[in-house]
Order: sequence, then C-alpha cells, then structure tokens
Amino acid sequence: MNVLVINCGSSSLKYQLINSDTEEVLAKGLCERIGIDGRLVYQKAGCDKEVTEASMPTHKEAIQMVLDALTNDKTGAISSLKEVNAIGHRVVHGGEKFASSAVITDEMIKAVEECNDLAPLHNPANLIGIRVCAELMPGVPQVAVFDTAFHQTMPPKAYLYGLPLEYYKEYKVRRYGFHGTSHSFVSKRAVEFLGLDPENSKVIVCHLGNGSSISAVVNGKCVDTTMGLTPLEGVVMGTRSGNIDPAIMEYIGKKENLDLAGIMNVLNKKSGLLGLSGGLSSDFRDLNEAAENGNEAAANAIEVLSYSIAKFVGGYVAAMNGVNAVIFTAGIGENAIPVREKVVSYLGYLGVTLDKEANNTRGEEIVISTPDSKVKVAVVPTNEELAICRETVALV
Repeated sequence: MNVLVINCGSSSLKYQLINSDTEEVLAKGLCERIGIDGRLVYQKAGCDKEVTEASMPTHKEAIQMVLDALTNDKTGAISSLKEVNAIGHRVVHGGEKFASSAVITDEMIKAVEECNDLAPLHNPANLIGIRVCAELMPGVPQVAVFDTAFHQTMPPKAYLYGLPLEYYKEYKVRRYGFHGTSHSFVSKRAVEFLGLDPENSKVIVCHLGNGSSISAVVNGKCVDTTMGLTPLEGVVMGTRSGNIDPAIMEYIGKKENLDLAGIMNVLNKKSGLLGLSGGLSSDFRDLNEAAENGNEAAANAIEVLSYSIAKFVGGYVAAMNGVNAVIFTAGIGENAIPVREKVVSYLGYLGVTLDKEANNTRGEEIVISTPDSKVKVAVVPTNEELAICRETVALV
C-alpha cells in the first residue's frame, strides 16, 4: 500500500509518499511560502532534489503541485494517483475527543474544529489539507493522527492544573502534551532496541528540537509530559520560554508597556535559547560554536537547557518510581553531543556513566551509557512520517 503523509502548516506543507509494505520512502519534499510566492521541493528516492518556484495562493495549488510532481512522466514516483491508497494527516490538537488516530469523516472534522481554539495556528491549516485532499482525490481514505492522542492516557493528577476546576469543566483547560506521534514511535522502538519487557518498562523520552518535550512512559502508556495546554510549557526551547513564574507576565507587561498579545509574542518567539543568548540564535549549532569561542551568554543558554532537561528527567524518575531507559531524539537530541553529555552528567544518582566514544555520534540509533550503567541511555532517531503511515495503514 502507498500512503501519502501530509503535514500542513499555516504557510508550508511537508509530504512523503511511503510504501507501507517495505516502509521505503518513494518521494518526499515540502511546499514553502504558501500564500506568498511559493516554492516546491520534490525529491524522488535515489534522485536529486528538484526546486520549483511557482505561485501557490492557497494550499489547494500547493497540494495539486505535489500530486503533479508525484505523477510526473520523468521523475514521478508513481504513474497515476490511483496508486495512492490512503492519506495520513498530522493534526496537532485533538483535545479530549481523540485518544487515538481516526478515519476522517464529516463528523470527525466537526470534532476537530471544536478544538481549533486550543491550536489556532495549526488545526485550521491541518483541516485545510484534509479538505483539499478530499477534493483532489475523492474516495481515497484519509486518517488523522493527533499530536495529543498518545498523552491521553495521563491520569488526572498529571493533567490537572492548580486552577479553579470550572476552567477545566467549562473550557477544557488542562495538560494535553504534544509531539505525541514522536513519543509513541520512539518509546516503542526503544523497548525493542534495548530488549526491555514491554509489559514492565519505564522509559523517559526527551524529544529535543526547536520545540522540545519530555514524556514519562510506563508499559507503553504516557503518564506525564512537559508540554501543557499549549506547546509553550516545559523545558527551555528554541524561541519559547518553557516554564516561568506566571507573575513575570504582568511584571514585564507593565515595564515594557505590552498587552497580553505582546507578552505572548515574547514568550513564544523571543525567549528560550534565542532570548537567553541575547538574541544571538535559536539554533543550537550557532550557540555551541559561539560558546566554544568564549561567548558567555551562549554557554549559559546551553547550561540552562541541559539543566532544565535533567530536572524533568529526575522528576519523571520519581513520578514512575524508577526508570529503565532515558532516550534522546529529534534534532538536538539526535545531534547535540554536548547537551547529551551535560544531561547525563546529572544522572549519576541513577548509576549512569556516559560512554563518551558512543556519544560522539550524530543521528544514529546507539546506546551511549556504559555497559555497567544501571539505567540505559540511548539515542533513537524519530520518524514521525513513518509513524503516521503505520497508524494510517492500521485503520484503513
């Protein structure tokens, strides 16, 4: 079966065509600057990237260009759209309505629309992708895979905030968590890779990228995660603050004469590693280079990041009353050797020692703790597109 995986953003669209039998990527790419000027990047397996500058006023034109590229006579991965057997969509927020992936129907779309307030930047764009695919490929089954679904197994003690209960009852204000597709994929793969017992396992997954979240997973089920109602809560991120004292918002608002929207813009887009480094960069690679050249703010930003990760790991060891494995994944988790080293340096109380030679790798599935460590620490690359493909096949 060939599955087209689509991740629709507000002005971008990532896609992969995957043969679900072999799990081989037949073609992949992205559309950028939708609604501005438009650019299609397309790459068939084994071929060079093709970049096409073309007008994409809406997502409809973007998806049509993707379908045209996939069926192109010269470099197309398939001969006709009849070879696309199913479409899997990333949908960011499913609220409490969806604890698993779901086949897309009119009723299901209405339920997703009711969650739009919880993810105003993402959900409407996700729905546009769903509607356009239904129009351009009528009859092809579509599945929604939710970022929030994996975390729906959290107990009330983990998802309720210390706020008036009516806010939860009336407005569904609670912890939801994100990156669930990645946390699910990586935690399952870690159990396989490390030879753990799926029915008796405690795993902490550190999904660290421009957006970062950590999850505690017991016997394959999430019991806690660091992101909250929105993806702003938790560890320090690229441009997001992570956890702060909420009273800071009022204090800075008065000092800087900012309204609530202005404060939220600072917390979402000007904080995190970018803010801590004095505006230098939100990219870890830039900060690491600057730190090596003596930039104190960049060095402090890396220390704050590593420390905040280690604190959450420690908290989740307590929450699960033990841990079998700590896993690093995503852009920083898979590639930032110094961050992994700094985080592991805080885990001595778990009987963990870093294997420095093993840690000196990027993007590989590898154990980075020494054989005599009491808890295994490993890198497991994430693959959200493959996870969406698998979820889609399971439902259609």
